[in-house]
Amino acid sequence: MKFPSLPMLLSFNGGYVDTLGFLALSGLFTAHVTGNFVTLGATAALGLGGALSKLLALPMFCIVVFASRLVCLKLQDAGRSPIRPMLLVKLALLTAVALYALYHGPFNASETVATFVVAMLLVSAMAIQNGLHRAHLAKAPPSTLMTGTTTQIMLDLADLLADPKADEVAAAKARIKKMSAAVFTFALGCGFGAAGYIYAPAAAFSLPAILALVALFASTAGADAN
Repeated sequence: MKFPSLPMLLSFNGGYVDTLGFLALSGLFTAHVTGNFVTLGATAALGLGGALSKLLALPMFCIVVFASRLVCLKLQDAGRSPIRPMLLVKLALLTAVALYALYHGPFNASETVATFVVAMLLVSAMAIQNGLHRAHLAKAPPSTLMTGTTTQIMLDLADLLADPKADEVAAAKARIKKMSAAVFTFALGCGFGAAGYIYAPAAAFSLPAILALVALFASTAGADAN
């Protein structure tokens, strides 16, 4: 059985988790946490729920990225690749989210201990994904932030139209193909995340754990930083 590539799974997971978290956890962004500055301002202005989660999302994200990087460096010093161990940690976090959501969900707009715990676990899982992707899958397009990826696609298209140099066309086309696939997969994940929230708001939190399990067997070919 051929598994999807690891970057594609991460892109789908990024879109899915960010959308599901935003809808179920009072507008919390779990994958690109700087957006929570905006939603925190909206929360303060409109009296919405989830203020504590949005306030602590960035510090939690930073702490987990920092700590996971130290672990990765230790593993590398020992001659081991950190990719699978970090994916196992992410799997454990997302499994905890799935079990917690099945027991406590679906979540309402007001922040409770249950929603706060789920929010911090999801932020931690996505922090590991972001750090791992940037440090060890650097040849693959980002799996959570699509603004830079979309910008690069448009730049490459414009360059090809304005001055299609023979020695640069192949590289640009390959980059466009890879990045477009990442954007499409992320968007597909967003759609599935929204559908999950509509039709199974508690059980929908189980899919990221399943994807994380599949990711343990996925290929990293062409995406490794080294």
